[in-house]
Amino acid sequence: MRARRAALDTLAAVAERDAYANLVLPGLLRSRGLTGPEAARATDLTYGTLRGQGTYDQVISACSSRALTRIDPAVLDALRLGTHQLLFGRVPAHAAVATTVDLVRQRSGAGSARFANAVLRAISQRSLDEWVEALLGEDAPERDRLAMRHLHPRWIVDALADALGEQAERLPAVLEANNLAPRVTLAALPGLSTVD
Repeated sequence: MRARRAALDTLAAVAERDAYANLVLPGLLRSRGLTGPEAARATDLTYGTLRGQGTYDQVISACSSRALTRIDPAVLDALRLGTHQLLFGRVPAHAAVATTVDLVRQRSGAGSARFANAVLRAISQRSLDEWVEALLGEDAPERDRLAMRHLHPRWIVDALADALGEQAERLPAVLEANNLAPRVTLAALPGLSTVD
């Protein structure tokens, strides 16, 4: 739960103050004593939620009785976090819903928690691919599908497609690879260090 709180506080700073997540999150991790797996979880939740915000907002909007602009900002940030866990995370649906609803209850009260619970339960009824189909329909341009499915703004999809040129068939693989966490690599430079 501490990782989720740190992620949610970072999302709030980004939304409310136009803060940079890469500047806010490390300070929160230090001040709250989050290290190792907890820090990695908070980082994954924060950046994954921010990366997918455009897609997640479309899904939340489809499941909410209120327009996004009428949802309390703290609740909306929590819904985005929960939606990320449901559609792109490796968390069981019941756990993603329960932990997100608990966060909303602590920060915004029981009424907001009931609202969040209803929205997240509706979201959990479909996978990300099913949401893409439901929201875009079969006649949507392929690049719109790729943007929503791979959590990229359409302009980035277009820029990558242009950069690939004649190799445009690689676009889905490039978008998918762009969502993978980078591997950590250590190089032992001859004369400066050894493998040991």
